[in-house]
Amino acid sequence: MTTATLGRPGRFEIGRVFNSTFAVITRNIGLCVGLGLLFAGVPTLLTRLWTQPQMQAVMNGNPGAMADPNLVLRNSYLSILAGLISFVFTLLLQSSLVRATIEDLNGRRPSFGDCIQIAIRFLLPTLAIGILVAFGSVLAMIALVVPGIILWLGWSMSVPVLIQERQGVFGSMSRSRALTKGNRWSLFGLFLILIIIAMAIQWGILVVLLLFGGFLAELGAALVQAVVSMVLSVATAVSYVELRQVKEGTSVDELAQIFS
Repeated sequence: MTTATLGRPGRFEIGRVFNSTFAVITRNIGLCVGLGLLFAGVPTLLTRLWTQPQMQAVMNGNPGAMADPNLVLRNSYLSILAGLISFVFTLLLQSSLVRATIEDLNGRRPSFGDCIQIAIRFLLPTLAIGILVAFGSVLAMIALVVPGIILWLGWSMSVPVLIQERQGVFGSMSRSRALTKGNRWSLFGLFLILIIIAMAIQWGILVVLLLFGGFLAELGAALVQAVVSMVLSVATAVSYVELRQVKEGTSVDELAQIFS
């Protein structure tokens, strides 16, 4: 098998990351879509079906729902719980797709079971990183928006570092900041483009689905969430490989040896 190559020392290229991201997805479309549905689509659909009736009652101006403080509090708890569930499954998706991406770029065929095993194995430290990154970025954004964004970009490679280099929670966050240094605005451009594309797709599909409503709308929203989360997760993993190569000249073969 031939080893895939991305960058050369010195320059992070958004176009190359885009090409590699969609190449990885195309070569492993069944695996990527399957993981996206498992860790993003199904949880999103279930949580939306679970919380939608209560939320809809409030949005429709139901006097009883809006006047009952216990019901409002319950709805708030449901929203928080649904957000936490989505957060955990998003981290599981990212971890599993980091594994799949590295395997693919090394010329190997990633397996569904192996990717899930890695995601579950690293769930607790990944969750710790996710919480620390979220709180740190939000607190920084409360003070000033730009420093908060820069801080988040600096930590954006923490999960791939954890999965790939096994440096622990704080070691992975520190390593991520070192890897992204000098390339954070390029990463910002990459993620901004992906988010804008995702939002355009979501709004377009939303307009169509609103004409149908009901379960079909919820199903469509879940499918879109699965695809968007999948693309962002693979792009993050590819960006990590690209940063290792442009800053350190590390080959994908060497990354795979560390991972095995």
